[in-house]
Order: sequence, then C-alpha cells, then structure tokens
Amino acid sequence: MYWQNQQKYDIISKNFVSFWGMNMKCKLRCYIQDMAVITFATFIVAVAVYFFMMPNNLAIASIAGLAVVLQKFIPLSVATISLIFNVGLLIIGFIFVGREFGGKTVYTSVILPIFVGIFEKLFPKYNGLTGDPFLDMICYIFIVSIGLSLLFNHNASSGGLDIIVKILNKYLHIDKGKAMSIAGMLVSLSAVFAYDTKTVVLSVLGTYLNGIILDYFLFGTNIKKKVCILSRKNEEIKKYILKNMHSGATLYKVIGAYNNEEHEEVVAIVNKREYGVLMQFIRRTDPDAFVTVSTINEVMYKPKC
Repeated sequence: MYWQNQQKYDIISKNFVSFWGMNMKCKLRCYIQDMAVITFATFIVAVAVYFFMMPNNLAIASIAGLAVVLQKFIPLSVATISLIFNVGLLIIGFIFVGREFGGKTVYTSVILPIFVGIFEKLFPKYNGLTGDPFLDMICYIFIVSIGLSLLFNHNASSGGLDIIVKILNKYLHIDKGKAMSIAGMLVSLSAVFAYDTKTVVLSVLGTYLNGIILDYFLFGTNIKKKVCILSRKNEEIKKYILKNMHSGATLYKVIGAYNNEEHEEVVAIVNKREYGVLMQFIRRTDPDAFVTVSTINEVMYKPKC
C-alpha cells in the first residue's frame, strides 16, 4: 500500500514539475518577445527624434523636445539631457506617485536616450533628411506614432511626460488627456525662448497633429460601427446580416416608454464597408426604421477554431 501511494505521489509530482516548467518556459518566451518588441518600438521613436525632430530644433510634446530647447542653454547633448530628465522624473514619480510605472517605463525611459546617444556618435552634425522643416515634422509624426502605438499596445510608454501627467492627475486632479495636452503644449511653447517663430509654430502644430495621428494608429484600424435597429421588418434585416453579409447580430427585447409596447432590437457590429452596405439595405427595406449608430474603438472576441 505504501509503495502504491508513493508511486502515485511520484507521478503527481512529476506532472506538477512538468506543468510548472512548461508554464515558466511559456512565460519566459512571452516576456522575451514582449521586451524585443518594446526595444524595437523604442528604437523607432529614437530614429524619429534624431533624424527628423532634432535637425529642425522642433520641440514636439516630449522630454526629447524639451531637451532640444535646453541644449541652447546647457552645454550637454540632447541624449544626455533627456537621460537626466527621465531618471529624475522616475525618481520623483516613485516618491510622489508610487510604484505605478513598472519595469517597462523604467526600461524605455533609459534606453531611449541611449539610442539617441548612439545616433549622435554614429551620425554627428546630421542636418535632416528632406531639408524642409515642415516635411521633416510630418515624417517625425508618422514614424514616432508607429513606435508609440507599438509601445502602448504592449502596455509600455516612452516615459518622460507620462510621469508628469500622472503627477498632475494625482495632485491637481486634472484628467490625464488634458494633462498630456497641457504638458505637450508647454514643451512646444518653450521653444519661443530659444528659436524663431517658425520653429515655435511648427512645434505647436506638430504636437497637435501628433495626437491626431497617434489616435489613428491606435484606434483607426480597429474602428467598428455599432448599429441598433428597430424595424417592422426585423426578420428580413436579421437574415440579410447573417446570410448576405456573413456577419453576426444580437437580439434584444426592448419596451417603449410611451406606450409600453415590446419590440425586438437588432444590434450588429460592422466595419466601415459593411456599414454602408447595411444602411443601404435598411433604407431600401424599411425607410421608417429607427436606427442608432455609435463608434466602437475596439472589439475583443475569441473566434471559434
């Protein structure tokens, strides 16, 4: 009996160790992949900063942008100033906000200035790619938006202003979106102390456009439309969605507040192309249908195998 129990215990122990080992390997592989993407994304941000923002002295909504202004008054490189500010802000953040930043923010805050410093050594006195400050600003916005969207999708950030935003949010109760806009615009306007009016205007314009383009990279490709339909011809509309559009729909029982009548509401989540097709069918099938439409930034679901 003892031998049988011992044998069962050994089997259970081996299975547990095997499962735990596989689980740890999976976590380690995911962590390595995650950090590889974050490193690559930070590299893209550094490329945008050094090759497109710095040659034109643009101060666009970032610590690197502030460093571009401060280098006129401090005999240090942009990379060195950015590193000092990022490390200082991390320390201030841990003191006043707490451990909300995580290792990813610490990592990107340090590695971004390092990448910029490497570019400063490899490509000294770089004067810009296009020779036109406006075109360089447009290129910067698109390239940095790619890097930042990769960072945000992996629950990371480039540090810097994000720390200031969290401090403003905690102590002054300013909404994070507004705090980011305020901090970004203050950085851009600081260029007035070091550069000409054209540079200041391009910095402010770049900060504004950067927010718009970044939102598109984050949400634009995933935007869907939620269409809610109340119609006397619900069956026809439902069949069209399922069979002709090969999409899905959800049915809800709703009650009108005026006469307490019960109705069936058809709700469908569609992309931009499907939205136009569906609306045409509804107008053709039931012009008196009551339809409400809202924008969905992201849809998460697990498709069937």
